[in-house]
Amino acid sequence: MEYEGLILEKKNRVAILTMNRPQRLNALTAEISNELMPRIFREIQEDDEVRALIITGAGKGFCTGADIVLFNQAAEEGKLQETLEVIAAVNGVAAGGGVSLALLSDIRIASERAIFNLAFVMRGLIPDCGCTFLMPRLLGTGRCYEYMYTGDSIDAREAERIGMVNRVVPHEKLMEEAEALANRIVQGPPLALKQIKRAVQNGLINTLEQQLYFETYAQKFLMGSEDFREGLDSFRNKRLPQFKGR
Repeated sequence: MEYEGLILEKKNRVAILTMNRPQRLNALTAEISNELMPRIFREIQEDDEVRALIITGAGKGFCTGADIVLFNQAAEEGKLQETLEVIAAVNGVAAGGGVSLALLSDIRIASERAIFNLAFVMRGLIPDCGCTFLMPRLLGTGRCYEYMYTGDSIDAREAERIGMVNRVVPHEKLMEEAEALANRIVQGPPLALKQIKRAVQNGLINTLEQQLYFETYAQKFLMGSEDFREGLDSFRNKRLPQFKGR
């Protein structure tokens, strides 16, 4: 399905959202940020068949910005991030809010042509759209200060080295790799995946004691699920599990 500046595809249980303004390196307009993206996120959220979302860009750019805070707001309102595994397939330049969009994703796969541009300081500005919140949690403060103070771009290999992306792949294999990973993830137990995401996110702010309580709660909840029993039965009978999310 094609919108103005966006393309949404669904393959089995995976949705692929492509930002489609290649002539502008996929900079997001106000209409895309304020109207189309929230509408698409609601559509994905309401589709029980969709379990993972891949976000990428058309042409040479991934995304060169706009108000990505709206992405986070839309995700929160629809609980998009809680119920879907989000993979960023970074195909080219990510700048401004485009960096934040990538960092908001659970997993980042980068083309060898990917570049993360943090040149805000060279314009007398600071990184925005949540970048100063997200990046230190991923990389630590030391690396963030270095890149934010200097405004240096981060190429794909450097991003992989510092842990900003999970892996770098040949450009022509980017979507193949992203879809393969998404297809593997959606075979897993939905309830456990959701609790893993909650646990990791809570762990960023919880004390160890609070986190141990959460893990105990989540584990007890999951042990009462059909998926847990299916996991045990499939292990005993040496077959692939068929998880149903209940």
